[in-house]
Amino acid sequence: MKVLILNGSPKKKSDTFRMTDAFLKGLNRAGEHEVNIINVIDKKVAPCQGCFGCWQKMDGHCVIDDDQNAILDLYTAADIIIWSFPLYVYGMPSHLKAVLDRTIPLVKMKMLEEGDGTVRHESLVDFSKKHTLVICGCGFPDWEGNFDGLRLQCAQAFRGSQIVCVPETPMLNVPQAAVVADPLLARFEKAGEEYAQNHSLSPETIAALEIPMIPKEMYIRIVNGG
Repeated sequence: MKVLILNGSPKKKSDTFRMTDAFLKGLNRAGEHEVNIINVIDKKVAPCQGCFGCWQKMDGHCVIDDDQNAILDLYTAADIIIWSFPLYVYGMPSHLKAVLDRTIPLVKMKMLEEGDGTVRHESLVDFSKKHTLVICGCGFPDWEGNFDGLRLQCAQAFRGSQIVCVPETPMLNVPQAAVVADPLLARFEKAGEEYAQNHSLSPETIAALEIPMIPKEMYIRIVNGG
């Protein structure tokens, strides 16, 4: 299968991508997939200018001539799409949000009302055959309330997707924290194996991935230098 990873971390040594990399190891364990990793920070992706020129052309491409059209080609061809990024002000980093905004060429201007009353643009691409997973890490000591806005956005933007929200991710690049970080990465590898089989993760698996590595009070004390 073709797997597209949209890495939204701006850092070369990414806490969040360590989890995604472990997930990929598990995903490939039963057989190698064709994996494309896009480090979005290295690409030239301008903000959407709201011109709707893409809806005039209807060819799945944006009228802005930058790296986004190559990303759209990979997006269209992918069977599995993984959005991997750290939480920035309760949402996506701006450079990754630009990529999401400029997926508009993949839908039509025509609107359809779904059975639940939701109104959406008709798709130019058959998204029903794509599997989307969001992996997001943050530096807060828990996820209660911190990921609410992101969860809502992803539920609307990626219908049928799953999202894994992990707190305390700065610990993943602290050697002294390996005793609690390594078991988390091992769980991500197992989750990748599960996803390879089912193209989904069980609620129990997601819950196990989202458990804080250490108690909140201890984490805050460490961050604050106490």
